[in-house]
Amino acid sequence: MTSAPTVVLPHSPALPPLLARGALLSPFKRPRPEAAHPRTRLVLPALRVDTARLAAYERVCGFPTGSPTGEAALPVTYPHVLGFPLAMRLMSGPDFPLPLLGLVHTSIRITRHRATPATGAYGLTVYVDGLAPHRRGTQAAVVTEMRDGGDVVWESRSTYLARHRTASGRRKDQEEEREPLPAVAEWRLAGDVGRRYGAASGDRNPIHLHPLTARLFGFPRAIAHGMWTVARCLAAHGTPDAAEVRADFRAPVPLPGTVTYAAEGGRFELRGDGDRVHVTGEVSPV
Repeated sequence: MTSAPTVVLPHSPALPPLLARGALLSPFKRPRPEAAHPRTRLVLPALRVDTARLAAYERVCGFPTGSPTGEAALPVTYPHVLGFPLAMRLMSGPDFPLPLLGLVHTSIRITRHRATPATGAYGLTVYVDGLAPHRRGTQAAVVTEMRDGGDVVWESRSTYLARHRTASGRRKDQEEEREPLPAVAEWRLAGDVGRRYGAASGDRNPIHLHPLTARLFGFPRAIAHGMWTVARCLAAHGTPDAAEVRADFRAPVPLPGTVTYAAEGGRFELRGDGDRVHVTGEVSPV
């Protein structure tokens, strides 16, 4: 068996051309779980954090901004933003079988092995870890690893769903029903949250930006980024330096709107009207 090819990049890819390429190729893609997917590992060997962009991200997500000592650690979700251009290069390519337009982030699993100072230089590796059937289409897994020297200090596994007709649209495995978590706060979300987070993160998927572009993909209104919802919850919840975070995006959060943040112990969730659950998550020390 041959090893997966590795491509070392001199700098982080520019997102607008990748978004444009992905949009142009999307109508020609026919997603299916058995389709071939790219095996390339993209590597960015020495990335430094843009502090202005980091501050914008912290503000829109509710994390504390900066540190008097200059030793602030990156928010636990921020390496996802650093790796996003590499993921976009893979997912916008002609050999990625799912259409980029309308692709929905459905879950993320993060392991942070230790605090990651914002002043550090890190190596990033991103690759597609396979396709799988989903009750509403086909799902791809994307892995991001961040290294300090030779050590992996942060890693994640995200799943992205391309919706299409399947043999059965019914949920086969019902999730265990749990009592709602105690409400902690109510948040009123402005209609521009998707645009503000898109500017800070680079993720300008049209389903998050405007009602008109969201309607093209079956959403009556713009919806919040899944990674904004989990980052906002974690900003309120807190995360140990060495931690595992699991989050599932169960229903879109329409914008504008009002949501309830609820938490107990290591668990958290975001609920909407009628106690509809939008996000569930858990934080545990490692």
